[in-house]
Amino acid sequence: MVLRHACLAALAGVALPCGASAADWYTGAQPAADWYTGAEPAAADASWGAAIDASAAVTSNSSAFGVVSATIAPFGPLDRSGARIRLQGLAGVYTYPSQGGKRVQGQQEEGSGMVGYEWIWQQAALAGYIGFNVRSNSLSIADPNNPVQGTGVGLKTALDFYAQPSTRTMVAAYGSYSTLFHAYYARLRAGYMVTDGVYVGPEVTFLGDDYFNQWRVGGHLTGFSVGPVKLSLGAGYVYDRIQKSGYYTSVEARSLF
Repeated sequence: MVLRHACLAALAGVALPCGASAADWYTGAQPAADWYTGAEPAAADASWGAAIDASAAVTSNSSAFGVVSATIAPFGPLDRSGARIRLQGLAGVYTYPSQGGKRVQGQQEEGSGMVGYEWIWQQAALAGYIGFNVRSNSLSIADPNNPVQGTGVGLKTALDFYAQPSTRTMVAAYGSYSTLFHAYYARLRAGYMVTDGVYVGPEVTFLGDDYFNQWRVGGHLTGFSVGPVKLSLGAGYVYDRIQKSGYYTSVEARSLF
């Protein structure tokens, strides 16, 4: 059976390391390139050359983010090993308490472009990317304790991995790092197939930058379809250095062209 992967990374991947103390760690949107809908037999005439991934996430810690990404196979279909191009955009808002007791409202926009290569095997896929990201972080009031402010450019790298250890199980991982604010993001998902191509299981995420770090533990339902679109839902518990405990929810979608 040929692996037909559909990563939403995620990601990442989203999987964008965030800034201004909040962007990446609050989003969980990550990714837009870091999940897979599962391994299904590819149609004989399958010739998808691009995938569009979109995701949105909100937290009880006053944040909302959205991510859109495109993964392009310039020289062949996505279900075969080959070169890849990944373009991604992120936007969101968040708040956090400053040391002076005031609430800081932040806004972030980010764009990234990377090139890479993906290896496809019968029951696994691995992709590596390298490129750059441009990020703008603005705050409603000055916060001298937060170094993650302003606009900058960084070198960005990312890894996508997917495997189907058995006919009813899956494992997906995504990780990214940017030299801009030393931002990082990593997410691991495992799943058990409850019906054809639909998985349920746990997920864990770690992310942070020069000002912030956070971890999340939750669950996901991945791979169900609405028309031609594959969807994933996630929810769980989040803990970060500044906002402490909270909850997150996320929705992710993928369409192939």
